[in-house]
Amino acid sequence: MIRKLAAALAVLLVMIVAAGWFLSAPSTLSAADLPDRKPDLRNGAYIFQAAGCESCHSAPDAKGEDLLKLAGGRVLDSPFGRFHVPNISPDPDHGIGRWSLLQFANAMKFGVAPDGRHLYPAFPYVAYQRLTLADIIDLKGYLDTLPKVASEVPPHELAFPYSIRRGIGLWKLFYVDGRDFTPLPGASAEVNRGAYLVEAAGHCAECHTARNAIGGLARDRWLAGAPSLSGKGWVPNITPDNDTGIGAWSKDDIVQLLETGFTPEFDAVGGEMAAVILNTSKLTPADRAAMAAYLKSLPPIHNARPPRPAKTDTPAGSG
Repeated sequence: MIRKLAAALAVLLVMIVAAGWFLSAPSTLSAADLPDRKPDLRNGAYIFQAAGCESCHSAPDAKGEDLLKLAGGRVLDSPFGRFHVPNISPDPDHGIGRWSLLQFANAMKFGVAPDGRHLYPAFPYVAYQRLTLADIIDLKGYLDTLPKVASEVPPHELAFPYSIRRGIGLWKLFYVDGRDFTPLPGASAEVNRGAYLVEAAGHCAECHTARNAIGGLARDRWLAGAPSLSGKGWVPNITPDNDTGIGAWSKDDIVQLLETGFTPEFDAVGGEMAAVILNTSKLTPADRAAMAAYLKSLPPIHNARPPRPAKTDTPAGSG
């Protein structure tokens, strides 16, 4: 009896593992899915700015033209471990110089590396999957024109079970389908353009939206603020809530922030948002206005920043 039970459990375990292996297999595009398009390098450069590629992939101290040297090397600390930002320069040995257009599109649309491994969603392909293939083709064409940088980036430092890449395939079942951005029903062309820039290219929700227990973005708290993924600080609520968000801001106030980095109170944004402003300031006035129109169209969500822990003074000589 015990032997039969053990055998049955063994068979069940094998079936579960096999099912998990099947369900976690990467989804990818085929060559036939790509449109016949010559890269528009001007648009590629624009999408590069809208997507903030240099904000993560340039060297930590890069400025000016060095921002176009996408050597990687920055470190993203998260509750899941330390992610080392890769080299995406067109260097053939250290960057993505050997990647085909199809391989690049699969990384952007499905988070799949050229060797078939799942990429970690620290690379925001959950947002980038909404980019059109035309924009992805143009972006790849532009990246190919940038300087080649021969720099080695160390592997990620992740503990079990996050070190098991195959498991990301199961996570993707909930968050990755590779579909283009779907226009918002009933919204104006301006609002939909803003939604495309905020949700897809700008991937603003990656920081401004809270996450659930498995690390997915909580749609019911969309852009309503969240703890910083680094565990330090709070990312603001940017829904039009009058109390905890930007409800008191006008559309022009938001446009001004995206162009200059100054709030209506004349405070200057800092930290990671300063790098974002470096990108949005290079967008057209119409696109900044579209982003503002989209943010103003969102439902207000009341989500106050948690109070900061009170500082306690340790009496001298204690302990």
